[in-house]
Amino acid sequence: MFCLGIDRVLKEDSLLKKLKGRHLSLLGHPASMTSDFRHSLDALMQTDGLQVTSAFGPQHGMRGEKQDNMMESEDYVDPQYNIPIFSLYGEVRRPTAAMMKTFDVLLVDMQDVGTRIYTFLTTLLYILEESSRHGKEVWILDRPNPAGRPIEGSLLQSGWESFVGASRWPMRHGLTLGEAALWFKKNHSLDVALEIISMTGYDPTASPGFGWPSEDLSWVNPSPNAANLSMARCFPGTVLIEGTQLSEGRGTTRPLETVGAPDLNVLAILTEMQRMAPEWMSGCLLRPCSFLPTFQKHSGKICAGLQIHVDNKNYQHEIFKPYRLIGLWLKALRNIYPDYQIFRDFHYEYEKSRLAFDLINGGPFLREWIDDRSAVAGDLESRCATDEKAWLIQRKEFLLY
Repeated sequence: MFCLGIDRVLKEDSLLKKLKGRHLSLLGHPASMTSDFRHSLDALMQTDGLQVTSAFGPQHGMRGEKQDNMMESEDYVDPQYNIPIFSLYGEVRRPTAAMMKTFDVLLVDMQDVGTRIYTFLTTLLYILEESSRHGKEVWILDRPNPAGRPIEGSLLQSGWESFVGASRWPMRHGLTLGEAALWFKKNHSLDVALEIISMTGYDPTASPGFGWPSEDLSWVNPSPNAANLSMARCFPGTVLIEGTQLSEGRGTTRPLETVGAPDLNVLAILTEMQRMAPEWMSGCLLRPCSFLPTFQKHSGKICAGLQIHVDNKNYQHEIFKPYRLIGLWLKALRNIYPDYQIFRDFHYEYEKSRLAFDLINGGPFLREWIDDRSAVAGDLESRCATDEKAWLIQRKEFLLY
């Protein structure tokens, strides 16, 4: 029987006994839901003997009140429970000493999407580091990784750590948040009291979800543009488009599954992709399409682009390579349009000096590969394959499922 970490806390006497009489805090967001569809904050508040004295929200807020990207949230007092709700994506990204004094045990119940750049991972690391400094206990109430176990992308380069890349991970890492916490504790030498409340009945390799138990758990957006399982599967590649002049589909009903820009010859780009690395286009269906963003990049302009379909029998979980696919898309675009201004220079996730695309990628090498007219697919393949093999070994001891 499938059971989330939060479900186990609420029903297992042995776990409840450890929490009763202690001041608790919850780090959560809109997808922090129990299997019977109560928000975790509500469920904890309604459990006899538990005393929740504060809560924290990551990017987009505890209840998902910020709908656009890179919009800060404010601290506030919950109107129903009269406890402080602290923002970790506002005036601070790390909890302050005053915030840490509001609890004894922090319960972390966040739905991740399995991509290094997703800021919940960095927030997790920061909260573990501060808990280590302040002698606080942390429980990770584990949840599925909807992107499953596959690994893809080069490891983040040393010196390129940021809020969208806190450690030397590949873009698609294949860990749950509980497993990630174990990795952080060891590899960042954290002296923190850490307890992982694992899921039961979870098989990250089972179809058709391949990481997402679709028959047991409904999808709730963990962030506004994480609209479905398809987004989580595509995101390790399509997130790169955030650092370009192209649209990643924000302002449409299929964000981060759709990419494009005005006046592109999509068929020519696809032909060039097929010439360079047809194997990187496998495991999904690529549909040329037109779309009109209602906000953000190219708002009100018709864009020509692609939608990546990973929701039918053509989807092959172990073959689909979204990072390589989007890298190939941009490489083909550069080959066909040598003077196209692909990369966007703007302030991205609290960074003002380094190029957004390089921050997202975890170093400049992908951009340099795209711009180098002599570079071939094998150059990128060699780098990625080497790092992916290294990560496969690194993560092995932390796997719980």
